Amino acid sequence: MAEEEDTIPVEEMVLSLVDQTGSINTSDVAKKLNVDHQVIVGTVKSLQSLGSGNIIIAKQQQSERWELTSEGEEVAQRGSHEAILFAAIHPEKGTLQSHLMKSSPNAKVGFSKAMSAGWLTIDKKGEDGPRVFRKVNTIVDTVQQQLQQVAAGNVTEVSDQQLKELKKRKLINMVVVKSFLVTKGSEFTTSLEKPETDLTPEMLASGSWKDKKFKPYNFDSLGVMPPSGHLHPLMKVRTEYRQIFLEMGFSEMPTNNFVESSFWNFDALFQPQQHPARDMHDTFFVKEPRHATDFPMDYLERVKTVHSEGGYGSQGYLYDWKLEEAKKNILRTHTTAVSARMLYKLAQQETFRPAKYFSIDRVFRNETLDATHLAEFHQIEGVVADYNLTLGDLIGILYEFFKKLGIMKLRFKPAFNPYTEPSMEVFSYHEGLQKWVEIGNSGVFRPEMLLPMGLPKDVSVIAWGLSLERPTMIKYGIDNIRDMVGHKVNLQMVQDNPLCRLDKSPQ
Repeated sequence: MAEEEDTIPVEEMVLSLVDQTGSINTSDVAKKLNVDHQVIVGTVKSLQSLGSGNIIIAKQQQSERWELTSEGEEVAQRGSHEAILFAAIHPEKGTLQSHLMKSSPNAKVGFSKAMSAGWLTIDKKGEDGPRVFRKVNTIVDTVQQQLQQVAAGNVTEVSDQQLKELKKRKLINMVVVKSFLVTKGSEFTTSLEKPETDLTPEMLASGSWKDKKFKPYNFDSLGVMPPSGHLHPLMKVRTEYRQIFLEMGFSEMPTNNFVESSFWNFDALFQPQQHPARDMHDTFFVKEPRHATDFPMDYLERVKTVHSEGGYGSQGYLYDWKLEEAKKNILRTHTTAVSARMLYKLAQQETFRPAKYFSIDRVFRNETLDATHLAEFHQIEGVVADYNLTLGDLIGILYEFFKKLGIMKLRFKPAFNPYTEPSMEVFSYHEGLQKWVEIGNSGVFRPEMLLPMGLPKDVSVIAWGLSLERPTMIKYGIDNIRDMVGHKVNLQMVQDNPLCRLDKSPQ
């Protein structure tokens, strides 16, 4: 008979039971058929989806029952902790308490419960330590018997006080059982004919579609959204910054050369070759190709001279400048190297024309990774070259730039950069933190950097820069940069985050 039931579909078994009894409980059916309860629940839901959904009626029910914990199941099978400990005591000689406490993993609990039950006595005056003796000859393991009754479903055989004690010992738990009461629907039948979901060419050719029942289509339902790519929060904020630069009349610099020579990255910016930022602790050096070869030699000689001997009103650094050091290829440490190339190109024009450039791209530094630092990050840079620009022009354009970002409260602090003089750090008042925080760096490029390029003496260049990651983290409420960039990024975060909208000034 069991073999015949195995061949009958579960749907037909459920319908047959409903037909015989008028109503069934899915939990009881699962026990009767010896299958997982979720299988029966899935079968009921499947039957509800057939036809117009009126074959059966299913109402959810909720009940509570006691269930053995994993420890309770072990006790029900092997005996209670106190009974096991009692069995470990020698009937006549007793057992040393120190040895007894090592006889089982739960000996401490068993000892306590056995003493409370009056099963044991202890002699504390023994020569080799306290010794435990049996106080009674036999015991009844009521805890094991009670658990066996609970496991068999005979909870009424166990008193409420006993159940409370078993729960206190974490041997049983009260669990909530959700099931369905299934009754006959208006279209109840025990013979199933699943409706067709597709009209096939074969049905049309043979005419069999006339005798088929089709599942009704819901033409008002929404289709599945097609999978598509999503912009990373960094790219959304980058788009906003780029738009602001374009609104202010800036031209975007090409930034596709991640590998740069030390000459353009450091030397052209009047940064000395012995500067600590140029060593391996701050810079990634490229092994292959190790050296760059293509340089504007006349300009290179002027850079060498201003470093080693001075010039243009400067005494220089007065050291032995080496071409070998300048030729070393690196991963660029800032996009100011791109600015240096663009300014040199600007200086080669027959007639100087004022220019405004910007760039937003990746730079690389040998940083110690933490919640706010990565070895690879983005730098935003703005550069303005014109006649007789002053520090006042720099402050004015910074106010305009940050106003477009919605940042109105600014302060400036003197700073040092090898290639700008004067230099300023830019601070903004953070309303959330209630304090001033640094948001960028700025300055006027030194004559020792500009004049060797060939720019006219009365041309000044002002510049400023800030990171892309920090404002993005603030905008999207991200505390750890590694949650935004890297191999552990939650792609769902990238998909769900809205477009970036900076709180720009209405003026």
